[in-house]
Amino acid sequence: MRTKVIEIYQSGKGYKAISKALGLQRTTVRAIIHKWQKHGTVVNLPRSGRPTKITPRAQRQLIREATKDPRTTSKELQASLASNKVSVHDSTIRKCLGKNGLHGRFPRRKPLLSKKNIKAPRLAFAREHQDWQIHHWHPVLFTDESSFTLSTCDKHDRV
Repeated sequence: MRTKVIEIYQSGKGYKAISKALGLQRTTVRAIIHKWQKHGTVVNLPRSGRPTKITPRAQRQLIREATKDPRTTSKELQASLASNKVSVHDSTIRKCLGKNGLHGRFPRRKPLLSKKNIKAPRLAFAREHQDWQIHHWHPVLFTDESSFTLSTCDKHDRV
């Protein structure tokens, strides 16, 4: 189509006549002709910028390794790519994984419980309930250091 536009243009027709003859927009015809005048060709030109060093095959390998073991570091992934003769910076690997929806995150810092903090609630609970009789303990269920009292339980309906 682009070569037809150029042929008709070289025969002396204007933008309007070419667009009517080929059923294209006038702006499209103008863009094709300007590209031909500037570059001497109508084929697609290569994109600007540096081509990526990570091949699509290496990208798939990265994604596969990162999803298999999410705790793998970018340095470890960099070493595995280096074994396949692809040398890239670890930030490039993180950027590649990020584009594919695999973002590195740090887990939330949770305070570690000291032995004192673990012991204190147990001791308080023990002091609070030291005078309970055996029948008071039947409806109590202990799970994960927490106590739950079931309100409407008979002796036979123990959980």
